[in-house]
Amino acid sequence: MGKDFLRALLFWLGMFELLAGWRGWRGLSWRSGPLGELSRPDPESPYAADRSAHGWRARLWPHALPALLAVLAAIGLPRARWRRMLSLSAAAPLALVLQVGIASLRNRALAPLARLRPGPHRDRVVRDIHIGMAEGYLPAIEIAPRGGAQAAVCLLHGSGDHKTAYTWWMVDALLARRIAALLVDMDGHGENPRWQRFPEMLEDVTAAAGWLRARYARVGVLGISLGGCVAARAIADGAPADAFVLMEAPPKLQFTRADMWREGLALLNPRVLSIFEDSTAYQIARTWSTRPIRAAISTWDLIDALDLLGSLPRIGVPLLALYGGGDAIVKPHQARKVQSALPPGAAFRLVPGASHLSLFLRREIQELIAEWFQQMLG
Repeated sequence: MGKDFLRALLFWLGMFELLAGWRGWRGLSWRSGPLGELSRPDPESPYAADRSAHGWRARLWPHALPALLAVLAAIGLPRARWRRMLSLSAAAPLALVLQVGIASLRNRALAPLARLRPGPHRDRVVRDIHIGMAEGYLPAIEIAPRGGAQAAVCLLHGSGDHKTAYTWWMVDALLARRIAALLVDMDGHGENPRWQRFPEMLEDVTAAAGWLRARYARVGVLGISLGGCVAARAIADGAPADAFVLMEAPPKLQFTRADMWREGLALLNPRVLSIFEDSTAYQIARTWSTRPIRAAISTWDLIDALDLLGSLPRIGVPLLALYGGGDAIVKPHQARKVQSALPPGAAFRLVPGASHLSLFLRREIQELIAEWFQQMLG
């Protein structure tokens, strides 16, 4: 049984490595890819993994040895079906842990957050700033393309998140169109010393948009989930913005534990796993971690107080609303209520298969948002 288990382990390691090479998931690979050493990527390159330069054959060729290892290991597996299935089932979890662990160690330099560190970079200048407010301050990061920009977009995260949570691709997409980005920690989140309160939280948007207005000719706002509700109310009340993207903002929080499990399983979608193109499991876990929310009002009560459906008709700037067709937190029937409340001329899109957690992680959606802002902010 020991030899059978070892062969099954080698089989899974070979198969996992082959899958990582085929999909271009450099952060899950423990070998060098066709585009150079995976352990020494350019941390400032937003699209370092060229998925189409030489086609799938070029991507798979460096992984031929692991594939051969998997074939040889499979040949050595016991012929008895029950023994073979038992060995494969027992070895799979350990092989997955080893694959993820070895890949994280091998690719320690894969650090997408490095693109958001303060200082001059090859294609951008990053500044850590504190925006003054009536009480306390708003922690933020300004990322501007080298050579400057005429337009900027403020990103407002969702509940429980922070300003750098999986925002590097969105920032890359904006910079590629010469649009600066401002990432902020909303009240009660991340490094923000203020507590989550209503209506004080609306000042986050007013202060951030006002700070950008003093430095850029045109200002956009991207609000995700709770951030979308806060932004919608603030813009409806007069926060200075020229364009607004609303993503998966709930008119009311209505979900169960089963819905949360559905959201977790939706993260296994290959489009979501593409985050491993420039991140390891260690980096993803590090980005996920944040401080507990400091709240004087619960998120449920805050969503009700923000009155998304009542705010949207009062917004007079170009607006794009994006929701996931597979969202278990803001279900499609709630998204349709949002669509009905949109002002004339606003655009709405329900993305098939996208969940609450995965919508913002999809590269094509981030490109769509950046392209829309480019058109609206010109």
